[in-house]
Amino acid sequence: MVQGTPFLLVLSMALVAPSFSARKCILTGSWTNDLGSNMTIGALNGKGEFMGSYHTAVSATTNEIQLSPLQGSQHNTNKKSQPTFGFTVNWKFSDSTTVFTGQCFVDEEGKEILKTMWLLRSRVDNLKDDWKATMVGTNTFTRLHSRK
Repeated sequence: MVQGTPFLLVLSMALVAPSFSARKCILTGSWTNDLGSNMTIGALNGKGEFMGSYHTAVSATTNEIQLSPLQGSQHNTNKKSQPTFGFTVNWKFSDSTTVFTGQCFVDEEGKEILKTMWLLRSRVDNLKDDWKATMVGTNTFTRLHSRK
C-alpha cells in the first residue's frame, strides 16, 4: 500500500489540475479600467447578447459626463473558458460612439481581466474634417468587487 501512495497522489493531482486551469471567465458584472472608468454588463441572453452601462472617467468634451448605455455580444458558439466579445457605447453627453472588442481572461492567480481595443468616432462638421474624427486605443478592465 505504501508503494501505491505516490501513484495515487500523482493521479489525483492530474485529475484535479484541469479544474483549476479551466476556470471560466464570466463577462457579466461590474468592471473598472486602467483610466478609472466603470461599466456594468448585464446577463447574457441565449444568443450571447447583453446590455449594460458605462461611466467614463475621461472625455474630450466640456459637457458633464453621464452614465451611457452599452450593448454587445459574446462569442458563445464554442463554450470556451476565455471568450471574445464586442460592445458599443452610445455616449449620452456627446455626439460620439465607441466600439470595443476584446477577450475575457482568467490569469494564473484566478483574476478575471478584460483586454480590449476601442474605436471612438466623433461627429465632425464636414467631410474635410473626417481625418480627425476617429481615435483608437486599448484598455484593461478588472472585476470591480462590491464593498460589503
